[in-house]
Amino acid sequence: MEQRKKLLVDFDDTICESVTLTIVNRFLGTNYTLQDFDDYMIDDKIPPEKLNEYFEHYFDVDPYENLPFIEGAKEALEKLNKKYDVYICSSCILTKSPASSAKLFTSKFNYLVKNLPFLDPAKFIFTSSKDVCCGDILIDDYFHNFKSNIPTKLLFDSYHNKKLTEEELKARGVQRVMGWKHICEILL
Repeated sequence: MEQRKKLLVDFDDTICESVTLTIVNRFLGTNYTLQDFDDYMIDDKIPPEKLNEYFEHYFDVDPYENLPFIEGAKEALEKLNKKYDVYICSSCILTKSPASSAKLFTSKFNYLVKNLPFLDPAKFIFTSSKDVCCGDILIDDYFHNFKSNIPTKLLFDSYHNKKLTEEELKARGVQRVMGWKHICEILL
């Protein structure tokens, strides 16, 4: 029997919409959209003197409880799971409040189990150092995560990576993908 390729898939801003944007808007009473940002760190909008209050507010409700999927993600993952060993590889460390991170692990895990029941929970990897993960394919929206020697690197097009040039992508062996339909065209 042929061994299936290992497909590592990021979670935030790749499978589901930006949880940070929702929380920042709720906390500040704003209506930011992703088009208002070109940097990964949406929570940089929080004034430094309000950071502690913000992270207390972060978990007033489960941040992932009703978070929408990015268009086509759930259906694509179900199809890809039939051909590949799919691992969800997600960062769960809140860099500005590491002590709050334990709640994030639980929230993400529960979201995945509830909404993607066809995936094996034993293949959920929670880390902030994705370069320690080994696989054949990595799908991620954060260019910084493409350090490892994974052969196929697919950059999920997002608000914060639009300024990357084709030369920068090519230098790191990364191909930009324009959504889940595009990913399926490449991998299925």
